[in-house]
Amino acid sequence: MPIAGAEFRSALPVGQQSPQLVRSFLLQQHAVTNAEFLAFVRANPQWRRGAVPVVLAGGDYLAHWAGPLDPGPPGVDLQPVTRVSWFAAEAYCEAQAARLPYWLEWEFVAAAGVRERDARSDPAWRQQILDWYAHPASAPLLPVEQRVANVYGVYDLHGLVWEWVQDFNSLLPSDADPEKFCGGAAQNLQQKENYAILMRIALLGSLQATDTGRAVGFRCARDGENAP
Repeated sequence: MPIAGAEFRSALPVGQQSPQLVRSFLLQQHAVTNAEFLAFVRANPQWRRGAVPVVLAGGDYLAHWAGPLDPGPPGVDLQPVTRVSWFAAEAYCEAQAARLPYWLEWEFVAAAGVRERDARSDPAWRQQILDWYAHPASAPLLPVEQRVANVYGVYDLHGLVWEWVQDFNSLLPSDADPEKFCGGAAQNLQQKENYAILMRIALLGSLQATDTGRAVGFRCARDGENAP
C-alpha cells in the first residue's frame, strides 16, 4: 500500500523535540502468511527448516510447521508466519525486491486508526492494543485481514503478531535494559502514555537476529519511488 510521507513525532528519543520526516514508501498490506512463506522456501531450499545454519536462525525456526514444506492443517495457510528469524524475514523480502520496514516507517503507519492518521491520543485506540497484550501468547493465531484496515488500508499492525523491523537492534536508548524497561530506561522515551508502543520497542530491542519467537512475524516494505 502507498504511504504518503509526512512529519512524525516518534515515541523514540531523537535528540530534539521536533518531528522527524518519514519519506513516502510502500508497505505490505498484511503480515506475510504461511502460504506466502511456503512459496519462498520452495523456491529457496536453503531457507527450509533443517537446512538453515544456526547462525541465521535458532532451533525453533518454523518448528510449528508439520514438515519442512507443510505448514499444517487447512486454515493455517492464511495465518501469519511466525518462528522466523530476522535473517529469514529479510531474505524473504529481498526475494520480493523489497526489504523490512524501518521502525520509524512501521511506527508511523501503526499510529493510524480506522479514520485518522495519528490515533495515539485516543484512549480507546490505546486500550484496544493493551487488551491484545493481555491475551495469552498460546492463543491460536487468526488469519490475516480479519479486522478492519486502518486509514492507509493496512491490516493487523496491532492485534495479531509482533513484527520484525529492519533496525530492531537499535531501538532502545543506550542505557535501556529490557529487564528494567518499566523503570528509569523508559524515562528517555516520548509519549509514555502509549505504553503498548513502548512495550513493543522493549521487546524488539531485546531480540537477537537469530531469534524465532512464536508470536513474531513480519511484513515487507519498498522505497517510495511509486508512492505519493
